[in-house]
Amino acid sequence: MNEHLILTLALILVAGMACQWLAWRVKLPAIVFLLATGILAGPLLGWLNPDALLGELLFPFVSLAVAVILFEGSLTLKLRDIPGLAKVIRNLITFGALISWLIAALSARLLLNFTWEISALFGAIMVVTGPTVIMPLIRTLRPKENVANVLQWEGILIDPIGALLAVLVYEFIVSGGVQGGLLIGVTLFAKILLVGALFGFGGGYLFSILLRRYWVPQYLHNVIALALVCGVFALSNLLAVESGLLAVTLMGVFLANRPGLDLEDILDFKETLSLLLISLLFILLAARMDLYRFLELGWGALGVFATIQFLSRPLSVQLCALGSKLSMAERHLLSWIAPRGIVAAAISALFALKLETLGYQNADQLVPLTFMVIIGTVLLQSATAGPIATKLGVREPESRGFLIVGANPLAQAIAIALKENNFRILLIDQNWTAVRECKMKNLPAYWGNPVSQHAERHLNLVGIGHLLAISPQFEINALAAQYFRFEFEPRNIYRIHQQQQKGAKAQSQVDFKYGGRLLFGKDMTYQRLSECLTQGWKIKKTPLTANFTFKDYLADPKRRRLPLFALDDDEGIHFFCEDADFAPGAGWKILAFTLEQAQDAKEN
Repeated sequence: MNEHLILTLALILVAGMACQWLAWRVKLPAIVFLLATGILAGPLLGWLNPDALLGELLFPFVSLAVAVILFEGSLTLKLRDIPGLAKVIRNLITFGALISWLIAALSARLLLNFTWEISALFGAIMVVTGPTVIMPLIRTLRPKENVANVLQWEGILIDPIGALLAVLVYEFIVSGGVQGGLLIGVTLFAKILLVGALFGFGGGYLFSILLRRYWVPQYLHNVIALALVCGVFALSNLLAVESGLLAVTLMGVFLANRPGLDLEDILDFKETLSLLLISLLFILLAARMDLYRFLELGWGALGVFATIQFLSRPLSVQLCALGSKLSMAERHLLSWIAPRGIVAAAISALFALKLETLGYQNADQLVPLTFMVIIGTVLLQSATAGPIATKLGVREPESRGFLIVGANPLAQAIAIALKENNFRILLIDQNWTAVRECKMKNLPAYWGNPVSQHAERHLNLVGIGHLLAISPQFEINALAAQYFRFEFEPRNIYRIHQQQQKGAKAQSQVDFKYGGRLLFGKDMTYQRLSECLTQGWKIKKTPLTANFTFKDYLADPKRRRLPLFALDDDEGIHFFCEDADFAPGAGWKILAFTLEQAQDAKEN
């Protein structure tokens, strides 16, 4: 029995990571593949039964997992990111939530003939979007900053608000409606707010004290943060039902905006953990669905989905954005994006089970209707949001650009070559004279330390996905490579090699961990390339053909060449470095420092 449980959990984990990898390869939100996997393994093939697998631990696990996900998301909510958008966000999580609730409830009542009680509960559940679906969509979509900030803030803050609203409606239903539930509802609302705020801000303040006074070692920061989040969530829920989500969200926002706290490692750990939990949750909850219940809903369910997608969301966004700095194109994109996520699935499953036990009509149809909206919004918006954003002109360019640490002549020459081939570049240096030279050559440049707080707040890295550390200072290059490893993929971080040390042992003693890939290889040091530049070598582009191969290119007796990078036939870029794994072919273009042999002979 234990072996079967271990094997099943391991297979769920492997399947979840396979879905995440596949989503990365095809550039679609992973939720699409996670839901498909859960439905296939559960209701279609009968391989996975989450209730039998985890029993009474299923919903406590879901609750704790959602709490960790919300905390991780709220750690990224910095108030400085929303200048001019605070009113829009506030409207969306209050007035907009009310609009979404009423329209979803009315559509369920009129189109599916649900009872008023179940319709009101369904409307409350449909208020939430959530970071489990919003954040993967943002990563894939790359919307403009204003749109991304609004979606991120709304998605994280609306989860506890939607959960709170659903709890209030549920309590209102089971306490007997207007006659018995109004006073109970108001009292419960006040209690949840008070307890959630108390534990949220209290937990955040406690953890900030632990960090600032160095009362815990660095290696315990991540696990203590996780333990504290779980403790705050559990204790808050113990004192006020469903106040835990509000508490962990407020705790994360408090820490994110507390000055002087280094949360990078914690955020990195929580992001990894959230990715794992999201993968598990969607597979488990999708596997619980009963496909027969979908068929029972009939065509009216499609009408409910269409009402939510084409009426509720657009009306809510357009009214909430009145008088804001959002452009009409940004408002239109926001009107289209509001996928439902794991909180909606978990809440519907929990309350449906309780109301079914109490004998409420239509309670058994709450879960299939909720999942139909989740699947419909995720699939539709994942497939169409990209083309719509491109058409509206509110999508950021693909991250093909380069952040170049160093503004020296060598860095400038490489930057010019990249710019001439339609790559975005941004140079950064502490030497004002070098920065001024860049600006005189129309090269974008930032004056300052690449790893300073000022750089973190003011560097515009939109469209930039590579780092080239080409400073003459070895330490600056290595430090930049380490600092930006959270911003760029490790394979896209390069640093140039400095003058070789004497002996392999001496070299290993100064190498940095996470120092980046050696740009152009060990022999192409900063000193050697700088000397080539002063001797008149130029960066030139040469196309390869079927008759003029890369081997012919290197063997050309008329020219001396030091290859830097290659452009493939899709204009993708490949750098020549120690671990390069590409083979230039016909249609490719090679850019290299080049010196004509005649000029070389004349100099000698």
